[in-house]
This record gives sequence, C-alpha cells and structure tokens, in this order.
Amino acid sequence: MLNEYDIGEIVRQVVAKLNIRESGVGMGIFEDMNEAIAAAKKAQAVLRVMSMDQREKIISRIRQKILENAETLARMAVEETGMGNVGHKILKNRLVAEKTPGTEDITTIAWSGDRGLTLIEMGPFGVIGAITPCTNPSETVLCNSIGMIAGGNTVVFNAHPAAIKTSNFAVRLVNEASVEAGGPENIACSLVKPTLESSKIMMSHKDIHLIAATGGPGVVTAVLSSGKRGIGAGAGNPPALVDETADIRKAAADIVNGCTFDNNLPCIAEKEIVAVDSIADELMHYMVTEQGCYPASKEIVDKLTATVLTLKGLNRKCVGRSAKTLLAMVGVEVSDDIRCIVFEGEKEHPLISEELMMPILGMVRAKDFDDAVEKAVWLEHGNRHSAHIHSKNVDNITKYAKAIDTAILVKNGPSYSAIGFGGEGFCTFTIASRTGEGLTSAATFTKRRRCVMCDSLCIR
Repeated sequence: MLNEYDIGEIVRQVVAKLNIRESGVGMGIFEDMNEAIAAAKKAQAVLRVMSMDQREKIISRIRQKILENAETLARMAVEETGMGNVGHKILKNRLVAEKTPGTEDITTIAWSGDRGLTLIEMGPFGVIGAITPCTNPSETVLCNSIGMIAGGNTVVFNAHPAAIKTSNFAVRLVNEASVEAGGPENIACSLVKPTLESSKIMMSHKDIHLIAATGGPGVVTAVLSSGKRGIGAGAGNPPALVDETADIRKAAADIVNGCTFDNNLPCIAEKEIVAVDSIADELMHYMVTEQGCYPASKEIVDKLTATVLTLKGLNRKCVGRSAKTLLAMVGVEVSDDIRCIVFEGEKEHPLISEELMMPILGMVRAKDFDDAVEKAVWLEHGNRHSAHIHSKNVDNITKYAKAIDTAILVKNGPSYSAIGFGGEGFCTFTIASRTGEGLTSAATFTKRRRCVMCDSLCIR
C-alpha cells in the first residue's frame, strides 16, 4: 500500500520527467559545456571505483535499451537529417548493441619471473570529449559510450547540430541504463544546442584528457591541433578493385549491396570501382541487369555533377538520399527497385574522385592489375581508411593490400562486413585511420599502466 509520501514522490518524478521533455535538459543533457564536463567528472569519480562486473551490468542494460529502441532511433535519424534508410539504420543500431565490445576488451598483460611480477593494466583516461557526425548519429554515440564506459571513462559529446535530437535521445538511453543498473547519472553528457564554440571549450578544457572525433577532415584537424591526445576518424574514399580472376557476378552484388547500405552514408562504403578492362563490361552488365543499377548517360551524369557538387563542396540535400531521389532531382523518374546510379568515367571525374556519401558509383577502367592498383591508390587519396578488392589471386590481393595501406581492407565481400555485419570481428563506428588506432573499441579508450612488484608474487 502506497502512503502519501510515496504518492507525492511518484508525482514529483513524473513532473520532473515532463519538465525534462519540455526544457530539453536532464538525464545527461545540459545547456552549458562547462556544466556538462563537471557533471561527467563527478560521475566518473563513481564509475572508476565500480567493479568490472558493475560496469558490465551497465553496458548490458545499454544493449537492451538499444535493441528496444532500435526502430525509434532509426526513424528519428531519418526524419531529423533526411539522410539514410530506416531499415538499414535499424540493422546498424542492432549491430551496435550486439557486437560492440564491452569489458571483455579490457585485458591485462603479465610477466612473471625470478625478479617478481609485472603487470600492464588498462586504466581510464577520465572524462573523454567526443565529436560525432550526423551521418550515423545514434550509432556513433552508443558505440562510443559502450567502449568508453567499459574502459572506466565517462564521455561528453559535442554532437552534430543537424542530428542533435537523435544524438541526445541516445545519450538519455545511456543514462537511463546506468541508473537502472545501479550506476551514476551523467555517465554520458551532451548539450541542448552544440556549437563550434562549445566544441572549442571541450577541446581546451583542463578536465578533458582525450578527444575522439568522428567526422570530416576539418574536425579531425581541429582535434589534432588541440594539444590533447586525439583519436581521429576522418574521411575516406574507398575504391573497390575488381580483377579478371574475380567472381564477377558476385562482385557486382557485393559492391552494390555495400554501396547502397544506408544510402552510402558509412565512410567504409564503396565509393567508386576500378575494374580491369577485360571484365569491366561484364561487371557493368550484372550491376544493371541484376542489381537495380541505373546506367546514367553523359547528359544525366553532367546534370548530377551540377546538382550534387557546389562551390562549397557537397550539396547537403543530396547526401544520404536514395538513387530514386537523386535522379528525380535531375528530372529522371525511375521505379523503386533502382538502388544505385552507375556510369563510366576517368578517375579525375568529380563524381569519382570526391567522397559523395550517396549511391552513385563511377567505374574507372584499368588496362591491367598494376594499372588498377595505381588508380585505386590515387583515388583513396592517402586517407588510409578503407578499400575493397574482388579477386581470387592471393598475390594480387597481397600486392593491393600493401599498396593501399588502409585501416580496413575487405576481400570478396560487401564493405559492411568490415564492421561485423556478415563478417567476423567486432562493430565500431569510429575508425581512426588518420591517427592509426584503426577500428576503435573499449581498449582504445584506456591508458596503459605498468605495475611492478620486485622479487615477490612469482610462485613458479
């Protein structure tokens, strides 16, 4: 039986939640960056003394929350940004929940011998500052949160303003999960209205010791110029190379499936094709006849170029849109089964050399495999991010891997297999190609500490 105090407390909690919805603050959401960092620092003081089992309980509850809200998060992101595909974003959110490493990624290295015992332990940085994109808003926030919390850190996000509702909904889910699992509130924090100025405050704040940036080259450069330890997940322009030994029909399916996943928003997605001349026509045939590709004429390609690219860069109204929508912008009506726009051009063509993040695939012919490697390396622009190859020749694959030197190289599969979707390995949405960490996980967000006990604790 509830007494008057219990009833009053329930009413106060309901009113508080209503006020949170109306004002936009609460459960990790703040008006001011300094306040957010202070709250995260206070929460980290609690988290750092919690056992690994307690951290894992919080992470398990976060996973449950993501699965329960996967569709809501997906619909919010598409509605707010206008980019991507709801069905594919649902899959991405589920992938985060199921395949992002937790505390199992935090391991210890030990040396034991006559002179004692030495351990290398992985400890937290403290409060991490994170900058996240509008292309994968909930996925990046949630994936970062799981990894950072597993490492004993709390995190303050300066999310992209174009996806702030989705990002902040994800932050609230993290805090709800923490509280429900017996952890602190403000384990993840964000702002009602993030700005360039708030990101500068975060990057220069004395209580932020590590910054993780997922976005374009500009934001990564800013982080690396901050004077703090930075993890930079920057741009890519992944080429898909197809040689004469490949299963051409399968390559066509894999390339188009990868390119069109979430309307080409993932930075790892196939952005252009380099095909050896002897199989180029066959590859294009399968893409058009079996994979829902629209072969664009030179006239249509010219119109797309003028629409997609502006003097300031990409037309944001085109990023993450479907092939049907992009074609409608240039006066071409197609059926719903058209998934991708394909054309042939030189590697310097702007729709080939630029990272578009939309389902447009230009194909570049190469006279032989060595020429294909040279063209693919040029197209990747030294980002060292991602690349793909379809080949049954191990020597060719090896030569390409050494030449392209990327954090990710997918062989004979769609690009999304690199993040655990249809391939082995864990999931991440922060791929630090520029700073060298590669696919980040909980271990990435920790400091290595050496603990030495001299002449004791060796019992061999």
